[in-house]
Amino acid sequence: MRPKTSFLFDLDGTLTDSVYQNVTAWKEALDSENIPLAMWRIHRKIGMSGGLMLTMLSRETGMKISEAQAKRLSEKHAEAYERTQGQIIALPGAVELLQTLTKEGFEWCIATSGEMDTAKINLKALDLKPDQINLVTRTDVTHGKPDPDLFLTAAEKIGAKIEDCLVIGDAIWDMLAARRCKATGIGLLSGGYDTSELERAGALRVYEDPLALLEHLDEVATRS
Repeated sequence: MRPKTSFLFDLDGTLTDSVYQNVTAWKEALDSENIPLAMWRIHRKIGMSGGLMLTMLSRETGMKISEAQAKRLSEKHAEAYERTQGQIIALPGAVELLQTLTKEGFEWCIATSGEMDTAKINLKALDLKPDQINLVTRTDVTHGKPDPDLFLTAAEKIGAKIEDCLVIGDAIWDMLAARRCKATGIGLLSGGYDTSELERAGALRVYEDPLALLEHLDEVATRS
């Protein structure tokens, strides 16, 4: 008998409506350091690790970002993001989806590229507390997405085999990370990527948002 499916969730744009707040926070941080980058380019990088994001920014702008500057950018982003917390809400169906999984005995874990300070802002929108759920943040792993470390660590935390896990995410970085660790990627459109992009990155199925996933849970979840 096949083991019951376990669920590994990205956070920003997957469970909370927070992608564009992330974009504006990075834009503010970059502008403060006189690093010119259009907001659409920033959006394409949301979901990957901050370090990799800054590496790609260096490549695109042709500007060398020093370690000290990278630290300032990260801090300024966190400060700007915190100021938007009043705008961040749970996506439709997110709370109900997690409650349903718990009620039906499915194991789940949230694995975010953000650090704890930003994770807490999003968890608050979901009425969750970090010490009451299974949670993996960027500080818990060596490499962020699209490396698979976050999801491998999350699977280990809930005692699941990665091959029996669904990775639920809104960005191609989630799907690429899932593919690299042999988990099954399920894409959501709530972060701004379209269906074809998510499918090309490895998504087996794509749904509009957490509510749509909840309504089609029987299509993707295996019960033991």
